Formats: sequence, structure tokens, C-alpha cells
Amino acid sequence: MKPMGTPERDDDLIATYSSKGPTSFDHFVKPDVVAPGNLMVSLATNATLENEYPASKVPYSYYQNGGSSADGPYFTLSGTSMAAGVVSGAVADLLQAQPKLTPDQVKARLMKTAYKTFPRYSTYTDPTSGTTYTDQYDIFTVGAGYIDLAAALASTDVATGTAMSPSATYDSANGNVYLVKDSSAVWGGSAVWGGSAVWGGSVFVDPNSAVWGGSAVWGGSAVWGGSTDSGFSAVWGGSAVWGGSAVWGGSAVWGGSAVWGGSFAASGEN
Repeated sequence: MKPMGTPERDDDLIATYSSKGPTSFDHFVKPDVVAPGNLMVSLATNATLENEYPASKVPYSYYQNGGSSADGPYFTLSGTSMAAGVVSGAVADLLQAQPKLTPDQVKARLMKTAYKTFPRYSTYTDPTSGTTYTDQYDIFTVGAGYIDLAAALASTDVATGTAMSPSATYDSANGNVYLVKDSSAVWGGSAVWGGSAVWGGSVFVDPNSAVWGGSAVWGGSAVWGGSTDSGFSAVWGGSAVWGGSAVWGGSAVWGGSAVWGGSFAASGEN
């Protein structure tokens, strides 16, 4: 997410370079959550980056006490690796407050308490090229939402069961994409941890109800962005690794928990 240079959350937008799900081989929903990762300031520990991108050094004039040198000890970077550090810090705080939580419970808590109020679309125009990029705020863009540490710490909900990310399957006959429900997952059944509580009001779907297709619950006419379906063709098309029918299919023969184990938690980057 782009924090937009303000302390408020409600004006933040997804970065146009943020990777979009599902995963290309096994079609798991990604990301699980999103977090600040654009123009993040952290310690300057990489001399190569500092020399290559001197403009990204945080000048002393930005510091509270000021100064005259441009070589401050902090550096500005953007990317998933920066967002991952924010999530890791949130996990550390949550475990310090509630050390008995399991990996599945931590993941489920962060997903359920994530901030879920987004615009349907946002656009950004590259000032150099003049190209305008459109982002859709669907389950394959923001996952369960924007990580909210205060809400996670305030929650007392403790999940039982796995927190495996659901998989998606594409039905080429009707052009719809479905989420595959896994009864062993924490969001497979109960009202407290049901899909609508974690991903919002429009999902979790029943296996016969599309999250994408003609009516496009999650976006416009193109699944993979406002003006192109090239990504969709790469993942679901006939030339894709798994082909149009998708190895996991609607019944998910192997199931998330069977293949990956109960404590597996997929990140947005993997």
C-alpha cells in the first residue's frame, strides 16, 4: 500500500506494482493481507544502493534536530520486501502481547481484523511516460484487507483449524472463477471466522457461486486489471502450466491442509 504521506489510513491506495493473485501454479488466493510498502523509510545499511540512488537518502534537514549533511543514516525504499517488514513487526507485537497464539491463529487474526474499506478502483499516471494504470480492489489485489495492528491486538478471537489460503478455480465453460471451500480451514464454516467476516460481505462464496465472471463481483470486465486480461490468460489460459481446467479443480482433491499442512501460511510474495 501507499501511505500517501499522511498518518490516516483512509486515503491510502494500492501501489500499481503490487503483485496480483492468484498464484500462478497452484492458484491460491494471494495476497493474504496488504501493508505499507511504498516510500518506506528505514536504516541505510546497503552501500551499493546508497551510492546508486543518492536521492533516496533521507537528508538531515528532514530530522527533528536538522543538520547540514545529506548522508543521514536512513534510506527510502519501496516494494514487497518493505511491506513484509511491517507485517513481521505486527506479528512480533501480537506475539509479545499474546505469546500462546499459533502461526495459524496469528495469520487468521491479522486477516480477520484487517481494514476492509477500499475504493472500487484507483488510477495512477506515470509522470515520465504518461501511462495511466488502473487498480481494482478485489480479493486478488488486497486479499483480506489492510493490516491493522491495533484491531488485531484488541481482538480476542482465537481461530481453531488451519488458516490455509483458499484456492481458486476457473470454469472455462462459463468464464467464472470460483473459490474452493476447505472445511478444515478456519474460514470454512463458522460464523465468527466465515469468509464474509474475513474477506468482506461478498465472499466466501459457495462452490457454485462465482467470484469472477459475467457479473464480475470483484471488478470490471477484465479480471487482471482495468484494460487488459493478459495476466488472466497467463494463469488460466490453455497455454498456462495447469491449463484451463486447473489441476486443483472445483473439488480440490488434495485440499490446502492435506498438501501443505496446518501451520503453513502463504505470503503475498511466494
